[in-house]
Amino acid sequence: MRRLWKATPRLRRLIRAGLTEVDLSSQVSVVDVHALHADAQRFVVAAVLDHVWSQHENSTAAGKTIVVLDELNKYAPRQGGSPIKHLLVDVAARGRSLGVILIGAQQNPSGVDRDITNNASLEVVGQIKMSEAAELGFLPPAMRARAQIVPPGTMITSQPLLPAPVPVRFPYPPYATRVAEVLDSASDEGDAEEILGRL
Repeated sequence: MRRLWKATPRLRRLIRAGLTEVDLSSQVSVVDVHALHADAQRFVVAAVLDHVWSQHENSTAAGKTIVVLDELNKYAPRQGGSPIKHLLVDVAARGRSLGVILIGAQQNPSGVDRDITNNASLEVVGQIKMSEAAELGFLPPAMRARAQIVPPGTMITSQPLLPAPVPVRFPYPPYATRVAEVLDSASDEGDAEEILGRL
């Protein structure tokens, strides 16, 4: 009860009567929680995940739902507890079979609960610190060392269809939103159009 009373000022503005349900059935829904207190962030993430999860468990959701959760280590920490860790572990363990795909992003994989990382079928890593390299058990030692020095835009992926990790490079710099931002010569535009035509 003390925890609930303590959380009241942080959650009061999120809980109201007479509101219409948020529609998450559109193609892309973005839920921005960055301005909320950590307790309120966990509350919103849990409410959205619980809604998505119950729809798939009750077979009322059409197709698959992909949930991308930034800073996953904050919601399912390896050390210590979190009120929503059990929900995330359940989604990671049974989600794919029910049509819920969880994509977690974090800078420190060592901070995420092992029950979640062990259930990952696809792992992607960019440049990582040496202290975090030990968490990359899916990479051979040489590739682990390489992950510490890969340039921006390069990722190393590991997935079940290929027996070895594969480095990939994004065709444009991460800041580019238009082809014109990355053109060095006239021939680059033709190359870019060819790449876009293949997608």
